[in-house]
Amino acid sequence: MNDLTTPWGEYVLTRYPEDPRDPLRAWDGADAYALEHLAETGADLTGPTAVLGDRWGALTTALAGARIEQLATGRLVQITDSYLTQCATRANLNRAGIGHEAVRLASTLATPPQRLDVLVVRVPKSLGLLEDQLHRLAPALHPGTLVVGTGRTTEIHTSTLSLFTDILGPTRTTLARRKARLILTTPAADRVGAAAAGTAAPWPVRYELPRDTGPLAGRTVVAHAGVFSAERLDIGTRFFLRHLPERHGPDHVVDLGCGNGVVGTAAALANPRARVTFVDESYGALASADATYRLNLASPQEPAAAADFVLGDGLAGTPPGSVDLVLNNPPFHSHQATSDSTARRMFAGARSALRPGGELWVVGNRHLGYHAKLRRLFGNCEVAASDPKFVVLRCVKN
Repeated sequence: MNDLTTPWGEYVLTRYPEDPRDPLRAWDGADAYALEHLAETGADLTGPTAVLGDRWGALTTALAGARIEQLATGRLVQITDSYLTQCATRANLNRAGIGHEAVRLASTLATPPQRLDVLVVRVPKSLGLLEDQLHRLAPALHPGTLVVGTGRTTEIHTSTLSLFTDILGPTRTTLARRKARLILTTPAADRVGAAAAGTAAPWPVRYELPRDTGPLAGRTVVAHAGVFSAERLDIGTRFFLRHLPERHGPDHVVDLGCGNGVVGTAAALANPRARVTFVDESYGALASADATYRLNLASPQEPAAAADFVLGDGLAGTPPGSVDLVLNNPPFHSHQATSDSTARRMFAGARSALRPGGELWVVGNRHLGYHAKLRRLFGNCEVAASDPKFVVLRCVKN
């Protein structure tokens, strides 16, 4: 929990889920810089406004407070790929005494607003996601739309600025402040509004898997923008696919943090009697996993095996003792920061969800030391496969 001082007031913000051991803040200098700029330039926040890529609701909460000060009647929309961001935003709005009706929470796959007078963009880690969203939002912009992007200096590159320029219009960046920079774009009449309505977004994409990927060899992956391993299979998942456990029978299998769904789809192909649940906090990941699964298992002659697609915080909503096998390639970054908090939650959730005798299989870089955490949690952990870079670990719930 930490305080963010803005021109419109002070807000106590938290990440989600709240973890007293997590040293990372719910806002940073890039958020503060964007808010200061909007206040210093006297931006009119009373019209239709969107916040794209907010991380933990800092920008949305502060702008909702600013709009109350300006007696705004237009809708404020937060657009995010993250379920956890939405949860954090609701909690932070509630803590600030701002009713949820003040903000509409939308996913990156939802129908974009019809018109925007202000667009604030927190630059995402994925250039593909930024490209996709700028294409989606360009028809809602007009030459008078105020477009302000923000990010830490290490997050804004020439390629970032080029996307704003190519898709929306002339773009410049500011001097650094708080180790952050702003991106200021003037929408061009020939690139936004009606001129952009017919432009096809480049996502989702498809690609074929290599021949050394077990049951999925040579099959096709569907990936939406921003999803991990969106344009090519990462080497960790590739290693995992070659060493998945051999299972038979009506198991309940969970692909935890499913991304584009290749691991769960491979498990379903290897064991057609299994029921596979794909879990992720990313809207794009769930859509990608669904598309990948349907493409590789569904046909008029042979309907797809049972599958569930669950948006949420890991296995938090899964009944204890209901799962036979959990497959997991946990992230070790939270946006740009290195953190094992997500992995720890995933491991604990897996232990709760597994039935006695159920197994958790994890792939990770050797240097992350997951074996020590898993041994403390499960009381056992063995190496199922390894190479100089990656290790596949197996834990059994006793």
